[in-house]
Amino acid sequence: MREAIGGTWLTQLIIIFMLIFVAFLALSLNYTKAFKVKNEILSIIEKREGLTDGSNGAIEIINNYLKSTNYRVTKSCEIGSYGVGDLNRSTAELVTSNSKKYYYCVSKIKAPSVNNRGKVYYKVNIFFYFNLPVLGDIFKFDVNGSTGDVVIPADNLIAREE
Repeated sequence: MREAIGGTWLTQLIIIFMLIFVAFLALSLNYTKAFKVKNEILSIIEKREGLTDGSNGAIEIINNYLKSTNYRVTKSCEIGSYGVGDLNRSTAELVTSNSKKYYYCVSKIKAPSVNNRGKVYYKVNIFFYFNLPVLGDIFKFDVNGSTGDVVIPADNLIAREE
């Protein structure tokens, strides 16, 4: 009888460690995908010298990239930033409340130095799920990044102080 109870306990211990391993693997895969998407968004903004809208603008290119990678995570953005809530439109809207969900958020920020007058940089915020195969979506996490300085931005977004 003692060996049967010990075998059951050992089997439960192995199952718990396997679940922890699968959770860690799911977390790392989702974070890697979100990190790659964030880097691509930053490079598009740097290449287009801002968050430009219209046809062949940065927003349209980013939205097409997100659709091709099957990115579907939405969350509310920080008030004062610009969010894209519809991947089929090539415009960003100023976030005025936390009630609406966005696919990604971009903030245009003035460079801090007095010598860098006119320079700005962009902070990007995207989101990813921590989901497990059986339990589903558990948490949403943010992935943040910022571009290098852009000397003459091509967009007309309002820059804010950091």
